[in-house]
Amino acid sequence: MRYYLVAGERSGDLHGGNLINAIKKHDTEAIFRGFGGENMKAAGMDLAVHYSDMAFMGFVEVLKNIGTITGYIKKCKADILSYKPDVVILIDYAGFNRRIATFARNNGIRVFYYITPKVWAWRQKRALQLKANVDRMFVILPFEKDFFKKFDWNVDYVGNPVLDAVKAHIPDPEFMKKHRLPSAGPLVALLPGSRRQEVQAMVPILAAVARRFPEYHFAVAAINNFNQDFYGSLSALPNVTLVYEDTYNLLLHARAAIVTSGTATLETALFKVPQAVVYKTSAFTYSIAKRLIRVPFISLVNLIADKEVIKELIQGKANAEEIGNELSSLVADGTYRSTILKDYDAVYKALDTGSASENTGRLMVKYLRE
Repeated sequence: MRYYLVAGERSGDLHGGNLINAIKKHDTEAIFRGFGGENMKAAGMDLAVHYSDMAFMGFVEVLKNIGTITGYIKKCKADILSYKPDVVILIDYAGFNRRIATFARNNGIRVFYYITPKVWAWRQKRALQLKANVDRMFVILPFEKDFFKKFDWNVDYVGNPVLDAVKAHIPDPEFMKKHRLPSAGPLVALLPGSRRQEVQAMVPILAAVARRFPEYHFAVAAINNFNQDFYGSLSALPNVTLVYEDTYNLLLHARAAIVTSGTATLETALFKVPQAVVYKTSAFTYSIAKRLIRVPFISLVNLIADKEVIKELIQGKANAEEIGNELSSLVADGTYRSTILKDYDAVYKALDTGSASENTGRLMVKYLRE
């Protein structure tokens, strides 16, 4: 069968690559094309557009780039019609993929959605639009299945692909030596994000935090899309090291972490690293989001646990003093740190339902053959 996949972000590319490999186990004649990145290409997908060309975030940033985004939507639609797939598989990337879902449905193409848009967080009635345009939904958070039941929609909970990736990771015994990281003193992981706008917002704040703790060493989970200059004032500090494309090994060695809100918060929890979640965006974007959000937390860890496991320092609270105070508590031995680690165990257990990629690949092929 012919599969067309659309992933518009770094995490979607990772999970898309794993999904392609899982599908191939159940459909040996599968052919793949779509939007994605290196992981999906390595798994055997013919790459039409790289996700890095269209990774915009926030209301202001999206509005500024609306012409570019519209152009990619048109290109995706034309490419789908030319390719004539048996199914379009959408992976997260809600704003873009909801439009592709409607287009595919209107053209008689089956639509599967893996890693649901976070309609439970805001604009919940968009679940009805998804239900109208998506043949099968594959969700990765336990509470999502119950959420969609409110709309009389039975979706498949398949487990969580982040846990799959963590379980599959093979530690590098030479990690500390390779990156010339000191063994003395606490090692703090800094995960500023993978999108240009969020990294730009967090770098000056994280640099200010690092200056407050000269006795700590900070390692930045850097990505190859951004060179050293992009990390600016942070990379220039003597107690900061940039670690490119090796986040999981970094988390294995970190005493604590400061993490920009997103999938990385869950990865950090699954590696059992106490963390502070930070997020800062434009005042305009934040004012709109604050009015629309319908959930009590922004981090996946707290949402899954249904309580505050880790501190969320958002917008005005994302400053060097408050982050620094929280970091001191995370590093120190004591009840605060041990309670976080205990709560992490409960989150891990809630997600541990087998391989999400394997479950999803098997179900997708099954549904297509029915």
